[in-house]
Amino acid sequence: MGKAAALCSGSTRGLVSLLSAVPCLACHELPGSGRRAMSNEAAAATGAGSRGGGGGGGGSAGTAPAAPGSDTYKGWLFKWTNYLKGYQRRWFVLSNGLLSYYRTQAEMAHTCRGTINLSTAHIDTEDSCNIVLSNGGRTYHLKANSEVERQRWVTALELAKAKAIRMRNNQSDDSGDEEPASQSDKSELHGTLKTLSSKLEDLSTCNDLIAKHGAALQRSLSELENLKLPAESGEKIKAVNERATLFRITSNAMINACRDFLDLAETHSRKWQRALQYEREQRIRLEETIEQLAKQHNSLERACRGAPGSAGSTGTAKGSVQSSKGEASDEDEETEYFDAMEDAPAFITVTADPKHHRRSGSNLSGASEGHPEDWNLEDSVFESSNQSSYNESCKDLLPKKRRRTRIPDKPNYSLNLWSIMKNCIGKELSKIPMPVNFNEPLSMLQRLTEDLEYHELLDKAVKCESSTEQMCFVAAFSVSSYSTTVHRTAKPFNPLLGETYELDRLEEFGFRSLCEQVSHHPPAAAHHVFSKRGWTLWQEITIASKFRGKYLSIMPLGAIHLEFHSSGNHYVWRKVTSTVHNIIVGKLWIDQSGEIEIVNHKSKDKCQLKFTPYSYFSRDVPRKVTGVVSDADGKAHYVMSGTWDEKMECSKIVHSSHGSTSSEGKQKTVYQTLSPKVLWKKYPLPENAENMYFFSDLALTLNEPEERVAPTDSRLRPDQRLMESGRWDEANVEKQRLEEKQRAVRRRREAEAVEALEEGKDYEGYIPLWFERKVDPMTGELICAYKGGYWEAKDKQDWSVCPDIF
Repeated sequence: MGKAAALCSGSTRGLVSLLSAVPCLACHELPGSGRRAMSNEAAAATGAGSRGGGGGGGGSAGTAPAAPGSDTYKGWLFKWTNYLKGYQRRWFVLSNGLLSYYRTQAEMAHTCRGTINLSTAHIDTEDSCNIVLSNGGRTYHLKANSEVERQRWVTALELAKAKAIRMRNNQSDDSGDEEPASQSDKSELHGTLKTLSSKLEDLSTCNDLIAKHGAALQRSLSELENLKLPAESGEKIKAVNERATLFRITSNAMINACRDFLDLAETHSRKWQRALQYEREQRIRLEETIEQLAKQHNSLERACRGAPGSAGSTGTAKGSVQSSKGEASDEDEETEYFDAMEDAPAFITVTADPKHHRRSGSNLSGASEGHPEDWNLEDSVFESSNQSSYNESCKDLLPKKRRRTRIPDKPNYSLNLWSIMKNCIGKELSKIPMPVNFNEPLSMLQRLTEDLEYHELLDKAVKCESSTEQMCFVAAFSVSSYSTTVHRTAKPFNPLLGETYELDRLEEFGFRSLCEQVSHHPPAAAHHVFSKRGWTLWQEITIASKFRGKYLSIMPLGAIHLEFHSSGNHYVWRKVTSTVHNIIVGKLWIDQSGEIEIVNHKSKDKCQLKFTPYSYFSRDVPRKVTGVVSDADGKAHYVMSGTWDEKMECSKIVHSSHGSTSSEGKQKTVYQTLSPKVLWKKYPLPENAENMYFFSDLALTLNEPEERVAPTDSRLRPDQRLMESGRWDEANVEKQRLEEKQRAVRRRREAEAVEALEEGKDYEGYIPLWFERKVDPMTGELICAYKGGYWEAKDKQDWSVCPDIF
């Protein structure tokens, strides 16, 4: 294309030179002279176009950068990704006229992020450090660390481009190693050339006729000039003579251009054929590559779905928890990647041979016979954790009162995003009324109560005599609270200040739960649970969130306390970060990542749990959780493994040793364990759960109407009740009314604070109903602890302290 353009440009310049240099072309020598002049000019223009197409590659040959090998150049450059992430560091490889890039050098073995062909690319420089590569609809904006490095890359790119063009176009016509074109292609090409030759003959005949009649016309005009005519007529005849001369010159130039074009077509026909064949081969190769990638993708998905989630098989090493930071991924794909946690326990577990640790047919011991902490299947509380006896041990936990098993199906209401966005202009984010379309018909207090779905784990932990064994059940309980979130992408209702929620299951499950919204800005909820089976749990959770464009991070702040009455063991831990992905575009999905450290403040036992963030390229099981239970001396006793959305297992450690040193210089501990025991397994979702907001059996009962509850109970929220019934339009109106009512109460409270300040009086602010603020002796933090009185008020039905919030 560049050569054709150069030819046309050269022909035009040749014609202009010809017209300006020759005043009279009546003789028959002119066509040949004009053709030679035009051909010389076209050749010069074609040569200039070829040099320009090389991009200065020839001129840069002396400044080629030092690179490993003559055909490959590698290095780090910064590539523009998007407006949220800007320039990101990428590894670029220039080879065989192709520029490819990867996130890391290790990705060169399996994943290429993009490739651009330099033979048809345009190379441009914006400033001292930037490079712009464009090829059709693809453009790479690159940036080097310095001007020197930029120049090295530009030189390498120019040389690679020039070489790629030469390889494709500048092969000799008579080379014997070329593949012959197919017979059909040859026939088509010869037919085209024959047609062009025939048209050229017709043009030549027309040219001869024009020349003949043009010469006669000029002779006639010359004779007229010799006649004695008025001066005005002589000038007109002279003008007509000049026009006839120009017409003849133009026709000759056209014939010469057609002849040159035919010669050029004959010369470059084989090159065009090779270029076409090359493009066909590239297309076939690309189709084969895409097919191969699709097959690999399919096999990876099948392997991922079929990967075991247990704690190891005999003779194989379990996946280790990485102990060093990897490179965080921030490319513009939908998948997100995270850094590995610092100081996470790096270990590998292998299953021990039962023959070396067997005492009897149903009793597995530790490293020595008669050890006080033998892995005893007969009298250990872990016996009830086997799947065969798991359901039998829960028979006494089945509800005695029949509760609802379904709610109205979720309506299929479309969401008009513009109707929401136009209300956001000029307003604070906290004051934007969000419709119930984003919600589920439960409040945050009820979601907090859902943590108790697997409360039977704590009932089993009460029976444990060993504190480390009890720690295993507490760890499994802390993980089980996330199993309800895997499909729950809708947000719960924000509780109103003073809103409460009770879950009285004392007769059915042996516990009572009470939640209260104790603060509105920032939102904070206090929770207290008492179980007559020997444990008490309390917590105050404050939600902090960060919107990062493509995903939303939700960070629960606050400690969870669990105390067992008989032993006095007091456990404290905190929740991990929840991440909602694809906020803007794509299907929403939730992931959990981070670490949980559970500490027994009485015995000083610890459990480190690691929630591995999801990665598309990881070989680990998705949503993986691993951890180690150790005593006060730091000796490891149990290995925890599983997933936060399915099950958790526990394996007793019989031997530990230091493995090989990793590439980061840290040693991994190798734990030899006995066969794992299932401590917790997720209950299956009820039938038709996808149309009921993916609620579990417990979640379906949380908003079931009950009598004798406090007037501030979440079950009595009118907007939430209307949404559950499928009346979303009415729910939106009611939701706005409640929010405006709450704002009016806050404005009145602020006015009272200002008035008290003017009068020099103290103003206490909002005081929780059933909780009081005090210092936590374990953590030293100021928390809201249950002060009592709620259940007594319920027995008396005295709700005089409850405000009117609905």
